Amino acid sequence: MKITYAKQAVKAIGGMDRKTKQRMKIAIESLPQGDVKPLKGASGSFRLRVGDWRVLFSYPTAGEILIEKIQPRGQVYKGV
Repeated sequence: MKITYAKQAVKAIGGMDRKTKQRMKIAIESLPQGDVKPLKGASGSFRLRVGDWRVLFSYPTAGEILIEKIQPRGQVYKGV
Protein backbone atom coordinates (compact mmCIF):
# COMPACT_ATOMS: atom_id res chain seq x y z
CA MET A 1 0.00 0.00 0.00
CA LYS A 2 1.23 3.48 -0.86
CA ILE A 3 1.29 5.93 2.05
CA THR A 4 1.03 9.67 1.37
CA TYR A 5 1.49 12.35 4.02
CA ALA A 6 -0.23 15.73 4.16
CA LYS A 7 1.98 18.74 4.89
CA GLN A 8 0.54 19.06 8.41
CA ALA A 9 1.39 15.41 9.21
CA VAL A 10 4.99 15.81 8.01
CA LYS A 11 5.39 18.90 10.20
CA ALA A 12 4.04 17.04 13.25
CA ILE A 13 6.41 14.12 12.75
CA GLY A 14 9.34 16.52 12.38
CA GLY A 15 8.68 17.95 15.84
CA MET A 16 8.65 14.61 17.65
CA ASP A 17 11.48 13.02 19.59
CA ARG A 18 13.26 10.00 18.09
CA LYS A 19 11.44 7.37 20.18
CA THR A 20 7.98 8.74 19.28
CA LYS A 21 8.94 9.00 15.58
CA GLN A 22 9.92 5.32 15.58
CA ARG A 23 6.64 4.27 17.24
CA MET A 24 4.68 6.38 14.77
CA LYS A 25 6.56 4.97 11.76
CA ILE A 26 5.98 1.36 12.83
CA ALA A 27 2.27 2.00 13.52
CA ILE A 28 1.67 3.79 10.21
CA GLU A 29 3.52 1.20 8.13
CA SER A 30 1.43 -1.59 9.69
CA LEU A 31 -1.89 0.01 8.63
CA PRO A 32 -4.70 -1.15 8.42
CA GLN A 33 -3.73 -3.23 11.45
CA GLY A 34 -3.62 -1.63 14.88
CA ASP A 35 -6.13 0.27 16.97
CA VAL A 36 -8.11 1.70 14.03
CA LYS A 37 -11.67 3.02 14.27
CA PRO A 38 -13.83 4.98 11.82
CA LEU A 39 -14.55 8.60 12.74
CA LYS A 40 -18.17 9.38 13.50
CA GLY A 41 -19.55 12.18 11.37
CA ALA A 42 -16.65 12.09 8.92
CA SER A 43 -17.44 9.47 6.33
CA GLY A 44 -14.38 7.71 4.93
CA SER A 45 -12.02 8.95 7.67
CA PHE A 46 -10.37 6.77 10.28
CA ARG A 47 -8.16 7.21 13.33
CA LEU A 48 -5.18 5.21 14.52
CA ARG A 49 -4.23 5.36 18.20
CA VAL A 50 -0.51 5.40 19.00
CA GLY A 51 -0.22 5.99 22.75
CA ASP A 52 -1.52 9.51 23.46
CA TRP A 53 -1.20 10.44 19.77
CA ARG A 54 -3.88 10.10 17.10
CA VAL A 55 -3.31 9.68 13.37
CA LEU A 56 -6.25 10.67 11.15
CA PHE A 57 -6.19 9.03 7.74
CA SER A 58 -8.36 8.09 4.77
CA TYR A 59 -8.28 5.94 1.65
CA PRO A 60 -8.58 8.41 -1.29
CA THR A 61 -8.04 5.66 -3.88
CA ALA A 62 -7.67 1.91 -3.80
CA GLY A 63 -4.22 0.95 -2.57
CA GLU A 64 -3.41 4.39 -1.12
CA ILE A 65 -3.51 5.75 2.43
CA LEU A 66 -3.50 9.51 3.05
CA ILE A 67 -2.19 10.52 6.48
CA GLU A 68 -4.06 13.77 7.13
CA LYS A 69 -3.28 14.78 10.73
CA ILE A 70 -1.07 13.65 13.59
CA GLN A 71 -1.72 15.35 16.93
CA PRO A 72 -2.12 14.61 20.64
CA ARG A 73 -5.45 13.10 21.64
CA GLY A 74 -7.02 16.27 23.04
CA GLN A 75 -6.36 18.41 19.96
CA VAL A 76 -6.78 16.17 16.94
CA TYR A 77 -10.58 16.04 16.80
CA LYS A 78 -11.11 19.81 16.87
CA GLY A 79 -12.28 21.00 13.46
CA VAL A 80 -12.98 17.56 12.00
